[in-house]
Amino acid sequence: MLKIGKLSNDQLEKILTSFSGKQRDEVLTRPVIGEDCAVLNFGRDLCVVTTDPITGAESDIGTLAVHIACNDLASSGAEPVGLMVTLLVPPWTEFEEIAEVMSQLKKEADLVKADIIGGHTEVTDAVTRIVVSITALGKARENAVVTTSGARPGDHIIITKYAATEGTAILANLMEDFLEDRIGKEVIDKARQLIGSISVLKEGLIASEYGATSMHDITEGGVLGAVWELCHASGCGAVVYKDRIPLLDETRVICECLGLDPLKLISSGSMLITCEDGDGLVKRLQESGIQSCIIGKITQDSECLLIEGDIALKIDAPESDELYKARKLLKGD
Repeated sequence: MLKIGKLSNDQLEKILTSFSGKQRDEVLTRPVIGEDCAVLNFGRDLCVVTTDPITGAESDIGTLAVHIACNDLASSGAEPVGLMVTLLVPPWTEFEEIAEVMSQLKKEADLVKADIIGGHTEVTDAVTRIVVSITALGKARENAVVTTSGARPGDHIIITKYAATEGTAILANLMEDFLEDRIGKEVIDKARQLIGSISVLKEGLIASEYGATSMHDITEGGVLGAVWELCHASGCGAVVYKDRIPLLDETRVICECLGLDPLKLISSGSMLITCEDGDGLVKRLQESGIQSCIIGKITQDSECLLIEGDIALKIDAPESDELYKARKLLKGD
């Protein structure tokens, strides 16, 4: 069992040596013991910074942490450069578990061509499971930064890939035994593999170059929560067509089994984009191998509506993600 407090210098050295490689010329300092700050040289580019904790997942937490943070950068049209990692673990954690999380972080950081440039690691009884928080720093050209608040009436609303991708993968890991008895191992195995497709970095950079008016990484609250948040930020409304929102078969099956709404399930792996020329952007994305489609339009009204057949349902502010309902079910609450 590890001691409460910082990892020992010997343990830290074992971890930090794996980050000695360099991906970016912009990174002027390396993560070493005693160094609290990182220095980045962006020249005339802008530095874009975001931070996000991962608390809703237990397996693949390092993988999720990197992509959740970098997806936020992508929604601003920024390219990730450096990641600062905070790792909090309970006292009963084994060092090998920490090493596995760090291995995941390094692998995914390399995948998005970003450097891990520092952070903080602590054993504490303030948490009951591993918590990872990442501050991500990226760069973007001054005229290429996209905000969530830039949507305009008449813009098309585009979604990339499939809704609830992340949530499907998390549920397959979290509730594997419960689900396997009911829907079979094949569905679970396909769902678990979705963890490898939660990055939206590529589509974010393409959309910002094409002229997207706003972008929003679809996280907690799912597609409907993201639509509401984007419209709230932009001071407008939306009409979204339920039958146009793409879902994978494994997502449908898992959500039906658990009684969950996939449109309200955490959905990293999908980007919500608004653009005046939605058809042109969809074509550009698909030419780059990114599945995408138009699911609705931004309106002058303040209300957000989900159209299901002949019925218009109001989309309200997100309260909690469907993932938390699944956790309660697992606990028997």
